[in-house]
This record gives sequence, structure tokens and C-alpha cells, in this order.
Amino acid sequence: MIPKITLWSLLALGIVFVALFFLGGSNGSLEVAGDFLDIPRFTNAFLIWVYILLAIVVLVTLAVVVVDFANNWKHNRRKAYMTLGVVGGFVLLALICWFLGSPEKINIIGYEGTDNQGAWAQLADAVIYACYFLVIATLGTMIWGVIYTKKLSK
Repeated sequence: MIPKITLWSLLALGIVFVALFFLGGSNGSLEVAGDFLDIPRFTNAFLIWVYILLAIVVLVTLAVVVVDFANNWKHNRRKAYMTLGVVGGFVLLALICWFLGSPEKINIIGYEGTDNQGAWAQLADAVIYACYFLVIATLGTMIWGVIYTKKLSK
């Protein structure tokens, strides 16, 4: 019952923050190439909510991996090593994506700070590259699953 309540609460909060972001009004406007663009009033609240969700996902994922590794270590060492292999693969993916990223300044219209260059710019690129790879891997897995299932049904 608690997981259900938690999931529904997170969904409701997410809907509230998305509604506030899109329907919450404007905090002024910004001139871009002769056009005036509205600045959403609840941008910071929305970003903080996204960071909280990201932290929850990372913590839960790490906890599941640690518990899975501990259980496998007790009962089946081979599966424990497989778990380490998967974690190692994701670490390798993160490193490859990090080195593919560029620390050059990202031009963001209306932003005058320094968080758009150096390590932060490289991190942004790394996340984008990781998303590309994971989407391609997911699509490949889906296609492979359909093909494999069709072969098994023969």
C-alpha cells in the first residue's frame, strides 16, 4: 500500500509542478532576435522538483543494485559478478560519454553566468550522449525481443 501511495503522490506533485510551470504566468519577458519571450514564473521550483526526482531515482537504483549484489553474493557468486559487470558497463558508458563531451561554452540566450562552460558544459554533453546511447539500446532491445520471441514461437 505504501509504494502505491508514494507513486500516486509523486505523480500528483509532478502534475502540479508541470501545471505551475506552464500555466503559472510570466515573470517578465526576454527579447530574443526582436521577439519577446515569456519567462515562466515557476522555473526554479520546476527545476528543483526535477533534481529531487533525479536524486530519488539515483538513490533507489543504487540501493537496488547493492541489495541485488549482496543477495547474489550469498546465493550465487556468478550472478554477483554479472551484477558487477553491468555496473562496470554503466561506469564505462559514463566515462566514454564524459570524454565525448566538450567543455566549450554553450551559448544560451539571455544567460550571462559561467555555468555553461567547462565541466558543466561537458556534463551536459555527456548526459545528452548517454541519452542517445540508451535510447538506441532500448530500441535495439525491443526489436531483438520481438525477433527472439517470434523465433521461439516457431
